[in-house]
Amino acid sequence: MEKVLYTDFVGIDSIIGSMMDNPQLKKAVKRTNLFNMWDKILPEKYKNKSRPYSMMQGGVMVIACQNPVVAQELSLSKIILLQKFQPYLKSLQMKVTDLRFDPKKWTV
Repeated sequence: MEKVLYTDFVGIDSIIGSMMDNPQLKKAVKRTNLFNMWDKILPEKYKNKSRPYSMMQGGVMVIACQNPVVAQELSLSKIILLQKFQPYLKSLQMKVTDLRFDPKKWTV
């Protein structure tokens, strides 16, 4: 029986590298990383009551909130949250100009 050698495989690093050349995928990865950083800037009592929902044109980040009270509380501290976000945004080379808190976007 003849031995079969598999040597024409493409390495995972070259596959991922070619995938990251896709601008839409690169944008989605950056957005996912940004969304994952939301909990790091949030006060502890709101961590289970809000989460990033989407990004809109002009760098507006929409945050889904559990109820209108949470949305109001977070909107009152919007400037502080944006300031806390700056180091993360700088590392991702992204820009968030505003935060919109929307209780209608909340799903369980």
